[in-house]
Amino acid sequence: MTLKRRPFSVFTLSFLDVMCCGFGAVVLLFMILKHEAIVQDEVAAVDLSAEIDALQSQIAAARDSTASARAQALSIDEQIAQLVADSASARELLAQAKSERKPREAPAITARDVAALKAALKKLETEKQQLMSQLNEQSRQVRQFVGQGNREYLTGIKTSGRHVLILLDNSASMLDSSIVNVLRRRNMDDAAKRRSEKWLQALDTVDWITARLQPGTQYQIYTFNTEARPALAGSAGRWLDVNDAKQFNETVMKLKTTVPEGGSNLSRAMQVLAQLNPRPDNVFLITDGLPTQGLRGPRGKRVSGAQRSFYFEEAVQQIPTPLAPFNVILLPMEGDPMAAWAYWSMAMYTRGAFLTPAYDWP
Repeated sequence: MTLKRRPFSVFTLSFLDVMCCGFGAVVLLFMILKHEAIVQDEVAAVDLSAEIDALQSQIAAARDSTASARAQALSIDEQIAQLVADSASARELLAQAKSERKPREAPAITARDVAALKAALKKLETEKQQLMSQLNEQSRQVRQFVGQGNREYLTGIKTSGRHVLILLDNSASMLDSSIVNVLRRRNMDDAAKRRSEKWLQALDTVDWITARLQPGTQYQIYTFNTEARPALAGSAGRWLDVNDAKQFNETVMKLKTTVPEGGSNLSRAMQVLAQLNPRPDNVFLITDGLPTQGLRGPRGKRVSGAQRSFYFEEAVQQIPTPLAPFNVILLPMEGDPMAAWAYWSMAMYTRGAFLTPAYDWP
């Protein structure tokens, strides 16, 4: 038995499936390629547009800068032209002024004018001589002292009196205001000791006082450490005269050759008051602390605060009566808290003044 072959037809199911699949593949491929080209065109168009805008902005800014520079150049040219014109005008005015200026005639001076001037000068010279004479007689100062920057201080210290005594402490503590620096400077040479700021301030204080003593005043200057001695050798126990200007200046200058050294014995200084006849009616005491020695001498190398207070009370008992005003000028010294109270009490009790000056006084 033979089988009958099926007849071939292009419209069979299998052939149509193949054709549809192929067509679909072609369409899909076409759509993919077309979409990529559109996206690339759009992206390229966007990028180019941004660059174009940026370039246009830069071109506009460059044009504005160029226009501004041109305007400034025109303004500068105009200013230069104006200056040139002003200069030419000034030259013309100057030339015109020179041509129009005429020499002034000096006023004539007559013999009467000369005589009047001579008479006026003679009268002024006479008045000057009279004023100078009155000044020398009434308010003459033998010495002069002016503080730094021509300053004057209100201190309350009265420099009047017929017999004025100045007591200057020249113990080793006058080398500095701190104990450490005193110990250090004590081992230096004499020239370095004389240059110590505290000692120089003490000498300036003496200058300040002596410059205010009135003519006719009797004075005496003593220094004291372990002993009291007059500044002018050979003048112990007697008054000196302010009117002797040469001796007065010599006495003050002698102080500048002394060297601070040794301890401080205030009792010896107070004994000077009884040695002078007549007694002083005004006393200036320049020191920096309570004494470290008494009439019986030191008991050891160290002196306590209680001992120093005892030495001070012992010195006060040596002051003769009637009491003269004590003007105490206390230069600060560390480690001596009772000194200010003690010397203030002395000044108030004797109706004097108490001053603790600044570092740059007087």
